[in-house]
Formats: sequence, C-alpha cells, structure tokens
Amino acid sequence: MKKIAVLAALASAALCLTAPAHAASGDLVLNGRIFANPSGCYRELNAPLSVQNRTGTVAYVFASRDCTGPAQTVPARQSVSSAGGHSVRIS
Repeated sequence: MKKIAVLAALASAALCLTAPAHAASGDLVLNGRIFANPSGCYRELNAPLSVQNRTGTVAYVFASRDCTGPAQTVPARQSVSSAGGHSVRIS
C-alpha cells in the first residue's frame, strides 16, 4: 500500500513540474486597454491593432479572430502595430 501512495505522490509531483505557467507577469496593452498578468487568447479585436507587450513573454498576433493560423511575434518588452491583427495569444 505504501508503494502505491509513493507512486501516486511522484506522479502528482511530475505533473506539477510539467504544467505551463498560467499568466505572464506584467501588462499587455491592446489598443490602449491594459491587461495585467495576461494569459490566453484575446479575441475579436479591432484592426488596426496596437500591441504593447510589457511582459517577459512573447505575444503572438493573429489575423484570425480566434488565435489560429500564422502569427506575428511581439517579443517581450516590445511593441507592434498590425494592420490586420484581430486576436492576440500570450501565456
């Protein structure tokens, strides 16, 4: 019984080590609107899209409205204007 408990604890610890971060630290500014500690997909944004990435994580700008397809990268602490951007993903 102790072996099972030890294996379960090890498996749980391994899952915690591989879990992704839930939010970027800092601010993401999309068309002047500030999102603190952003995470996930910001959808249905109006073009042209101004993105100020004030985090330590890369953000991705998509022409689609649901964060799919090819993306333009916005490095950490950089800004970009996208004539056709409609959604942004950051994690």
